Amino acid sequence: MAHASTQGHHDAHHEAPSGFFRRWFMSTNHKDIGTLYLIFAGLMFFIGGAMAMVIRAELFEPGMQLVQPYFFNELTTMHALVMIFGAIMPAFVGLANWMIPLMIGAPDMALPRMNNMSFWLLPFAFTILLSSFFLPGGAPAGGWTMYPPLSIQGGDGIAFLIFFVHLSGISSIMGAINIIATILNMRAPGMDLLKMPIFVWTWLITAFLLIAVMPVLAGGVTMLLTDKYFGTSFFNAAGGGDPVLFQHVFWFFGHPEVYIMILPAFGIISEVIPTFSRKPLFGYKAMVYATASIAFLSFIVWAHHMFTTGLPLGAELFFMYATMLIAVPTGVKVFNWVTTMWGGSLTFETPMLFAVAFVILFTIGGFSGIMLALVPADFQYQDTYFVVAHFHYVLVTGAAFGIMAGVYFWLPKWSGHMYSERWGKIHFWLSVISVNVLFFPMHFLGLAGMPRRIPDYNVAFADFNMISSIGGFVFGASQLIMVGNIIYTVFFAKRKASDRVWEGAKGLEWTVPSPAPHHTFSVPPVIDDSLLAHGDVSH
Repeated sequence: MAHASTQGHHDAHHEAPSGFFRRWFMSTNHKDIGTLYLIFAGLMFFIGGAMAMVIRAELFEPGMQLVQPYFFNELTTMHALVMIFGAIMPAFVGLANWMIPLMIGAPDMALPRMNNMSFWLLPFAFTILLSSFFLPGGAPAGGWTMYPPLSIQGGDGIAFLIFFVHLSGISSIMGAINIIATILNMRAPGMDLLKMPIFVWTWLITAFLLIAVMPVLAGGVTMLLTDKYFGTSFFNAAGGGDPVLFQHVFWFFGHPEVYIMILPAFGIISEVIPTFSRKPLFGYKAMVYATASIAFLSFIVWAHHMFTTGLPLGAELFFMYATMLIAVPTGVKVFNWVTTMWGGSLTFETPMLFAVAFVILFTIGGFSGIMLALVPADFQYQDTYFVVAHFHYVLVTGAAFGIMAGVYFWLPKWSGHMYSERWGKIHFWLSVISVNVLFFPMHFLGLAGMPRRIPDYNVAFADFNMISSIGGFVFGASQLIMVGNIIYTVFFAKRKASDRVWEGAKGLEWTVPSPAPHHTFSVPPVIDDSLLAHGDVSH
């Protein structure tokens, strides 16, 4: 890049604003807002994780130990809402804010003030959600899916939940508009769409998914609100409504939402694996088309969550085949990751360890997903711990491991220092062993018939539950190592990171200094194909 060397001097007068309040509360800088998102997501990860620890402590042995059944249901509901809307999604938006402008050679996001607002809606939204624990009637306890009639039989926590969904949905839509506007309008000259890093592609597609489905969820929960407080009967059978209608509306949002939470992880893994394999990503164009196919198919499979609601046979067959079709583009991705590593000059730094674990464990989650897609088998698995095992393999060893790989991968570029590789590897091995001890036994519990969302269970399920709980406590505790490593890197580490950081790294983000200056690319970079990971897409 022609301008990389002059970048540091050019931006000397563009320093971060002075004063803590001005810098962090009024910031419109994509790097600061990305940092805020990541810190917020980390905080929510531990709040949601603390709820999971109480859940696993209650399930450690049969009988009621610690909490009342109703509070247990509040915890399972809130754990899911906090993890999905508070930890996974904001972490991906934070990574997008930080990295997309750097990857496409843009000086900032397209709509910086909206960027500030879309972040600051979240702390208020989650204050509203978490405060529902202290309301008469308690927090929402009808499951994160909010199925009526159960969900609207609670207290006023349901109103707080609905207001929370609206606020976080507005935040998501604004973030998505910003990402699309940035990617389509602010790429450096010569950065064609098919030269963009895969992470940018996955986020472009994810942003369209967000804009398409968040309003659907908003409509569904608004109907819940009017059913509870204004006498309507959208979902009330006594008034001519249909509770199954809510399930259709919810899952029309819910299934694309699953891909909103995994596509950016696919993007991160597609950056990490080529870097540590020291060769270009195999089948770049196929990866782009596979991502778009997954996004399209995610809109026509929603009712596979509803096979036991009495769908007509034709619908069951359609949704079964459509769901199995998603295995094809996902299989293309897994094949391309493995083929990228094949014959590469591999090294196993922490980001690569998380990426390899992602490929293996996400695939296990995919296999149990194919099992759940089969209608006759799903009648057996429905609402058991088998489903819990399946989606945690996708969301923990998938989305969360993808985020961890991304944080370790880019942290030296953000902070200018190298994290402790030894502690990174300790964090990885503790996490990858304990996460399997935690979730793998749940498959067997589900096949044996243990239902989800129950605080007490038959003594026959005791052994596997105890194993699961031990795995859960170790997994939760080991995440503190990552926090310690990040704090050490940002504030105490002595070892400076080079501009390129990783030997095999390609792409514009590795041409700016480490730590990345407050303002980058005030002069558009000259795109030199040798710098791009996919400069020669014929690879």
